[in-house]
Amino acid sequence: MAMTKRAELRSRLDYALAWIRGRTDVRPLAGVVLGSGLSGFADRLGNQTVIPYSEIPEFPVSRVPGHPARLVVGELPPPPGSSRPVPIAALLGRVHAYEGWSADEVAFGARVLCGLGCRSLVLTNAAGGVNPDLEPGDLVRITDHVNLSGQNPLTGPNDDRIGPRFPDLTQAYHPCLAELLDEAARRAGVSLKRGVYACMPGPSYETPAEVRMLRTLGADVVGMSTVHEVIAARHMNVPVVAISLVSNRAAGLAGEPLSHAEVQAVAARVGEKLARLLEAYLPTAVP
Repeated sequence: MAMTKRAELRSRLDYALAWIRGRTDVRPLAGVVLGSGLSGFADRLGNQTVIPYSEIPEFPVSRVPGHPARLVVGELPPPPGSSRPVPIAALLGRVHAYEGWSADEVAFGARVLCGLGCRSLVLTNAAGGVNPDLEPGDLVRITDHVNLSGQNPLTGPNDDRIGPRFPDLTQAYHPCLAELLDEAARRAGVSLKRGVYACMPGPSYETPAEVRMLRTLGADVVGMSTVHEVIAARHMNVPVVAISLVSNRAAGLAGEPLSHAEVQAVAARVGEKLARLLEAYLPTAVP
């Protein structure tokens, strides 16, 4: 089944893209994936078209709380010195491998954003702080990742029309876009730290021993998403930046049990700060 789905990826992607383009006249130049509890940024988009994932052909639908499962295509107000609004496509929530989806399906939403014409992507997530210097509420620009999920969205036959068999991930997170994101954070008055993201399969949180292992490997934050989307976007030659919201200290560093409710509570508290950062950054990321 996995090989059949890989062979059909191009046709599935084309079907979804054609359907979305028939629903909106906005042609997005930048894409955003909004993670757990972080969907508030989409409220800043004007001229919106809102499409539930369940209506899009071939599109996987998340059932996890904090993931509204909607695509919003709209426009940010024109940046200073310009009269043109900035066309944006935002995914409000994502699916995860721990729900039973394959890595290929997990990455499908990011591929849709790339196929719609987005020239850059911003991926966001809620993550646990492995680095003891990080505190709940911190925003961290991901500089690199460690894929410990046991899956890769490129497994199976490769379609050369979509991307190369062996994409290079030396600069999985685009350095020029990273500089623009850092500068946008300074303009917006938002503190933005840096760190390495480790992707674990979930859905159980990590044990204290696993957190110590991750720290030894050089990870600063840990989560259950994002990496598959990064790989798929780079496969399609679309540059990426990514931001983690530290929602909790990882196991062994916190004084109380971990819970998804805590993740959502911190995301609700910090969501406005992330939205300000994205609003400052996205106009600079569109050529």
